[in-house]
Amino acid sequence: MIRVLLADDHSIVRDGLRRIIEENGDMTMVAEAADGHEAIARAREVKPDVAVIDISMPGIDGLEVTSRLASYCPELPVLILTMHEEDQYIIRAIEAGAKGYITKRSAPEQLVNAILKLHQGGRYLTESAAEILALRVAKGETGRSPLDALSMRELQVLRRLAKGHTNREIAGAYGISIKTVDTYRFRLLKKLGLRNNAELSRFAILNKLIEA
Repeated sequence: MIRVLLADDHSIVRDGLRRIIEENGDMTMVAEAADGHEAIARAREVKPDVAVIDISMPGIDGLEVTSRLASYCPELPVLILTMHEEDQYIIRAIEAGAKGYITKRSAPEQLVNAILKLHQGGRYLTESAAEILALRVAKGETGRSPLDALSMRELQVLRRLAKGHTNREIAGAYGISIKTVDTYRFRLLKKLGLRNNAELSRFAILNKLIEA
């Protein structure tokens, strides 16, 4: 029996994923978490066989959770499950130590196989994720993007600013202060050589972080 930890901040999503997992007779969900801190605590407590972690969670995000689990529970394979299909998220997930990456859209068809593959010591990527990684390797240093200089939280704040979210909304989404959001915005403008939120939005559209 494969023992699975599931971390996602939406209870409806967790309920749906739990059904997919437990409909397979070889798996059981032994713990769930609604944020990053809880995910780490539950992983250390129950010692699951596979952890399925969403990227976008309040507090510390899924990539930070993955990185910390690599230190706290080095034998625990992490499968990133997310709505994001952009290059940066896939690359950051692998760099953080994730052994697999699938989207929520593909979960009904791929979640069980991904968990099985990770439990057997392998890796699992969607076809599009594998292509993105292959292209990045082929391009080498010439394929690097200005986005590579951003932290995961900066990338998340960039996407929300580009979509027109207010600093208060962003602060609430990630459990940080409005002043901290201001700091992230300042860093983004400086690192990317931009002047205002309108330019951040254009940059995000050009780099396919949001839709026009």
